[in-house]
Amino acid sequence: MQKLQAAVTAVGGYVPDYRLTNSELEKMVDTNDEWIRTRTGIEERRILKEEGKGSSDLGAPAVLELCEKRGISPEEIDCIICATVTPDLVFPATANIIADKVGAKNAFSFDIGAACSGFLYALTTGAAFIESGRYKKVVVVGVDKMSSIIDYSDRTTCIIFGDGAGAVLLEEDKEGNGIQDSILKSDGSGRQFLHMKAGGSVKPSTVETVLAKEHYVYQEGQAVFKFAVKGMADVSYELMQRNNLTADDIAWLVPHQANLRIIDATASRMGLPKEKVMINIQKYGNTTAGTLPLCLWEWEKKLKKGDNLILAAFGGGFTWGATWLKWAYNS
Repeated sequence: MQKLQAAVTAVGGYVPDYRLTNSELEKMVDTNDEWIRTRTGIEERRILKEEGKGSSDLGAPAVLELCEKRGISPEEIDCIICATVTPDLVFPATANIIADKVGAKNAFSFDIGAACSGFLYALTTGAAFIESGRYKKVVVVGVDKMSSIIDYSDRTTCIIFGDGAGAVLLEEDKEGNGIQDSILKSDGSGRQFLHMKAGGSVKPSTVETVLAKEHYVYQEGQAVFKFAVKGMADVSYELMQRNNLTADDIAWLVPHQANLRIIDATASRMGLPKEKVMINIQKYGNTTAGTLPLCLWEWEKKLKKGDNLILAAFGGGFTWGATWLKWAYNS
């Protein structure tokens, strides 16, 4: 019996209209455009400004777009998995809310929290559902409204993050396309370098925690950078070695958009030229779980059936990983 593989058959994306530029940030904190560009590669980031709007309002349009592209009704979706660290609410899951907003009445849905690696974790999970043969259409959403947990008086973090969402549809493939292999890793000892201090069960929200600004992203940048460069580059190279892939075999590296220097280091370790690397960090900044699907969304028309893609990410936790994906269709 031929093994079922989970292939990406449609991609959707959504970013808010409002652009927060480096020049605008110069007026808010002690930083400047040249410093931001040199160290991160970011020129602007998108921000969801409307009151009462959350991650589901970014994710739902992305799901509707992929349904339209694929020519399916949301009612045909069996499962929605949402990767996010900025859920609309502590509960229910943001995936539940997205399902309701798009009309996916027959889907079960749940969230995965793995920070910037969340989309890779969710993609691998969704692929397993397809490979089992139990489900036919699984949607994986990567979304974060990072502006909701960023302190815009902290110049070390506010320059990096933006808001955005991407989504992919997974369906079975019998031609050998789709997800070929994944290596996913985590190390909880890294939590000290990148976390949110309060709001969880260890330190519940109080007036004092709010006043102390403990509900924003806390990051020790140099430590995270060091771990990210090694983690993302090493796991991508390991995936290639494990599958006897050379740089010539790879059509595209799809890297998490955290920092241009981390992306360059990963490409270098894999022996890939810049022409084979998807980069949109200059436009969107780091949208956490949204970066990888947003890259696929923007590059979709350049992708050809049979192209080998390596998706790579590193996130808080620490979490990191890489996935080898063989593209399944021509746009």
